[in-house]
Amino acid sequence: MNINIKQLTGTRMEMNKETLERMTTLRLQGMYYAFRTSLETRQKETMTIDQFVSWLIISEYDDRRNRSIQRAIKYANFRHKASIEDLNFSVERGLDKNQVQRLAELSFIREHKDLFITGSTGTGKTYLATALGYEACQKGCRVLYTNTARLMGLLKSAKAKGTILTDLKKIERMDLLILDDFGMQPFDAIARMNLLDVIEDRYGKKSTIITSQIPVNEWHETIGDKTVADAVLDRIVHRSLRVELYGESLRKLKL
Repeated sequence: MNINIKQLTGTRMEMNKETLERMTTLRLQGMYYAFRTSLETRQKETMTIDQFVSWLIISEYDDRRNRSIQRAIKYANFRHKASIEDLNFSVERGLDKNQVQRLAELSFIREHKDLFITGSTGTGKTYLATALGYEACQKGCRVLYTNTARLMGLLKSAKAKGTILTDLKKIERMDLLILDDFGMQPFDAIARMNLLDVIEDRYGKKSTIITSQIPVNEWHETIGDKTVADAVLDRIVHRSLRVELYGESLRKLKL
C-alpha cells in the first residue's frame, strides 16, 4: 500500500491549522501559543502524549493566571509600580526586613487586620503600601489603591448623584483597600460620614492599609468630629499592625 507523503503532510497541516483556529475560538490563548510553538520548534516530538497534554494544560493555566494578575493590577489603579524585592533596607528609616517579609506573606489580609504606615514625607510609605498591594494582586486578592482625599471627593459626588451605595459596595468587596495620604486634607461633615461608612462596611471582614504623615495618636483630631472619630478609630486601631518610618526623605538622598 503506497502512502502519499505530501497528502499526509498536507492533512496534518490542515488539521493543525483547524486546531489552532478552534483554540482561538475557545479563547485558549495559553494552549494556542504553546501548540503553535510546538509546531514551529518540533517540541512535541520530544514528549510523550501525556507530557504534551500536561504541557498544554499548564501553559493555559499560567496564561490565565498571568492575565488575571494583570487585570487585578490594572483595576487596583496603583500610582506607580512597586515590589517587595526592590525595597531599600540600607537606609536607616525604621523599616525592618523581617517585619516586611512577614507582611508580604499577607496573613494580615487573611485575618482581616488593618495596617498603618506612618512617617514624614519621602520615607517610603506609599511605596511600601503599593508593594504589598502588588503582592496581594499576585496572590489573587482584589485590591484598590486610592488617595484618601480623592476617594472622599468621589464618594461625595456619588452621594449627590444617588449612586453612593453602589460605590460603597464595590469598596466593601475589595480584599485590600489602600488609603494613601490619610489626613492630608481636612475632613468635612460629609467626608467624615463617608469615611465611617467605608470603615464600618469593611470592619472585621476585609483589610485596609492607611498611610499618613500624621501619627496615629493624632488621627482623632484629624478626623474632627469627636463622635465620628471615636467610631472610626474604635474599629481600626485596636487590631491594627503598624510600621512607623522616620528619617530623611529618600528623594533627597537620591539627589
